[in-house]
Amino acid sequence: MAFFKRIGLFVLTNVLVVVTIGIVWSIVSRFLGLAGLNSYIPFLMAFCLVWGMGGAFISLLMSKWMAKMFHGVQVIEPNNPNPELRALVNKVHDLARRAQLPKMPEVGVYDSPDVNAFATGPSKGNALVAVSTGLLQRMNDDEIEGVLGHEIAHVANGDMVTMTLIQGIVNAFAMFFSRILANLVASNVDEKFREIVRFVVVILGDIAFTMLGSIVVNYFSRKREFRADAGGAKFASREKMIAALRKLQAVYDLPIPADDTATGTLKISNRDKGGLAGLFMTHPRLEDRIAALQRGRI
Repeated sequence: MAFFKRIGLFVLTNVLVVVTIGIVWSIVSRFLGLAGLNSYIPFLMAFCLVWGMGGAFISLLMSKWMAKMFHGVQVIEPNNPNPELRALVNKVHDLARRAQLPKMPEVGVYDSPDVNAFATGPSKGNALVAVSTGLLQRMNDDEIEGVLGHEIAHVANGDMVTMTLIQGIVNAFAMFFSRILANLVASNVDEKFREIVRFVVVILGDIAFTMLGSIVVNYFSRKREFRADAGGAKFASREKMIAALRKLQAVYDLPIPADDTATGTLKISNRDKGGLAGLFMTHPRLEDRIAALQRGRI
């Protein structure tokens, strides 16, 4: 489970969408007698580009719904009777105005001891900023504002759309290579097993190549985090942004809770330390982010 927690909810959703598209297309193409076209390279390239990008944008459109369902996010109305929750909404909206967002994002809370937050949504005008109960309990007002500034920066920078475009290109390559591999494998088996072998290899290839492509996606994700930290420093203040990261660093030096559910691609931090696992990290190390802010490199 730890591996799946690292790569992010968006990537997991995307894999499911790509595999679903692959299964549906395999069935439809066989029913219509189009299976042979899969070996025609120009057609295959066009198919993979259209459906690869389509899969990524379907994932983007589903991102808010998936986040609410997966994490159990409860959206907070601006007139909520709880003064603390109402203050949270006001703080997010104030930061959104500083970032000149076209529309105030939804604000939500999800029940988790994990000290974290995330932003998601298909556009700057249709976004969600959610924080965990663990974050609200363990951070002070300045630290919370630093975290919220970081998440608003993700929205203002259009990071979900940027990552969707990158994911779409990765999807296209993954779908293309999986079908090339499937045709090669199927051509070397008995003809009566050829179609089922091709079908199985396509599905397994879609999963494997998409997961491998997440290395590329997560590389750009790590770069994006430094920009969001800079935005957090601009909208909240550099001191509050550094304070928030230091609190996260102190928290993550503690033992990891058994029920930790940190999965969001846009969450402000994770616990990965480097090595081979570092290729799948969606975020840079906290100490690197703090150092960049202190040195004024972002």
